[in-house]
Parts: sequence; structure tokens; C-alpha cells
Amino acid sequence: MDVPIIRAAAESERPAVLDVITLAFAADPVARWAQPNPTKYFSEFRVWADALGGGGLAHGATLVANGLEGAAMWLPPGVDPDVERVAELAAAAFQGQHLADVMGLFEQMGGYHPQEPCWYLPLVGVDPILQGRGFGGLLMRHAVRRSDADGVAAYLESSNPRNISLYLRHGFEILGTIQVGDSATVTPMLRRPR
Repeated sequence: MDVPIIRAAAESERPAVLDVITLAFAADPVARWAQPNPTKYFSEFRVWADALGGGGLAHGATLVANGLEGAAMWLPPGVDPDVERVAELAAAAFQGQHLADVMGLFEQMGGYHPQEPCWYLPLVGVDPILQGRGFGGLLMRHAVRRSDADGVAAYLESSNPRNISLYLRHGFEILGTIQVGDSATVTPMLRRPR
């Protein structure tokens, strides 16, 4: 395999970026706890992903492997997820205690988010048939170099325990754990610039 080129995604690639992220999260513990129905998951997750991380595309912050094998939907300092849209999506998708737990999870995640400006990674994923081939590491390496060059911290929440070792290898530190009701665990992580 040739070493892929990591580059900023173009706005015109938004559908392809959302497709690869949706595939990558199809077995994610938190995403599937939130929406265990596969039909609803595949019809809804692209919209969720766009609300959470789509704001970075206009700023050249979404990174992709050249052939769109994977994507990292970074948000630069000063750009936030569309929290109003996320709340609307949650209210439409969930009911009762499950809605309360999903919103509680987001609320706790917000409590760990750094107060100072930072690069924020709401979503990163690799096409499942290509996972384990180094695409995630290449995406992370490129992003942390940008964080270091800017002198700004990088922050993420790992929704899959399998990925924590990748983030630790790239200098992220675990800040705690988040769990609400019967949700899967989320691990907030921070990397100071070097």
C-alpha cells in the first residue's frame, strides 16, 4: 500500500466524509447505545455527524486520507458543534429516560471541554474494511502537528475503548470517564501542545 496523503477535505466532499464516518461508527459503543436500531442509525447518523463536526469543513479543518479511507472532523479554535441542532435531533430521535441519558452524556462531555481555545475532534473514523492499517494514526499525527504549530491544545472524547491507546500514543492524556444511566463509557482526553 502506498502511504496515503493526508489533506484537508473540500466542501464538495462533505457527503463522502459523512459516509466514511457513518460506516466507521456503525459498531461504536456510544453511537450504537444511543441508536441501537440499524435502520435508524444509518438513516440518522450522517445528520448527527454533520451537526457535531461539519463546521470544520469550511475552515479546512476536516482531514482525510487521500482516497477517503478515513476522516477526522476537527473543529478549529472558535468553531463549535451545532449544539442547537444536536438538541433538536435528540428530541426528535429519543424519548423519556433515553433522551435524558443522551442529553446528560452531552452535558457531562461539555464539562470536560477545555475553557481555553483548542482544536476539538468530535469524530474520527476509518472505513471498517481498512481499519488497522494505520490510517487513524496518520490522521492523528497530521492533526497534532497542526496543534503544536499553533501552540494550542487538542481535545477529544473517545467513545470506543479500543481507540484510547491510539490517542495515548499521540500524546493525549485521560481526563476522566463519563457514563450516564446504561450508556457506554466516554473518555475525555486532552493533549497539550509541544
